[in-house]
Amino acid sequence: MQFITVYLAKNCKIIITEIMKKITILITLFMVTISLANAQKFMTKGGTIKFSSDTPMERIEGVNRQVNSALDFATGNFVFKVLIRGFEFEKALMEEHFNENYMESEKFPNSTFSGKITNIKDVNLSKDGVFKVEVDGNLAIHGVTNKVKVNGTLEVKAGKVIGIATFNVAPKDYKITIPAAVIKNISEAIKVDVNITLDKLSN
Repeated sequence: MQFITVYLAKNCKIIITEIMKKITILITLFMVTISLANAQKFMTKGGTIKFSSDTPMERIEGVNRQVNSALDFATGNFVFKVLIRGFEFEKALMEEHFNENYMESEKFPNSTFSGKITNIKDVNLSKDGVFKVEVDGNLAIHGVTNKVKVNGTLEVKAGKVIGIATFNVAPKDYKITIPAAVIKNISEAIKVDVNITLDKLSN
């Protein structure tokens, strides 16, 4: 009887030890997976978007330095969010008209983009360099969402990722009404410049 008890105790100890080893391995793999996933994610809360309208009558420019953006290198998923009232202008009257008459920022406080860098595998995170990228997704402005395709660059530099792109937006495509009195002062296609520096998401 004593022999059986010792035998069972010994075997139970072996089984428990093996189970603990497997649990340890699973936890380690889980932590490594999380670490690798986070290593592929970059974000910023201080990106910059500038837009400009050039006509013979007037030049209008607005700058926003409060752009929230995130990029997942594992999937290519890319998003950004812009507070419309964050745009700054040379003249206070321009800012007032922009928010109240055109963008209706009380009603539509944000502009967002949700999409994907379709050739994200062409970007090498392991070394510094500049890579051409193609972005495809949905741009929402003034309560209207449209499909957009944009070409830009991603620069890998000292552990950061710098994204730069330029594209045009037509106010009419987003149901932004321009009063007849100033329609000649505003371009039919607004130039948009995006410049964001993304930091690696810490574990």
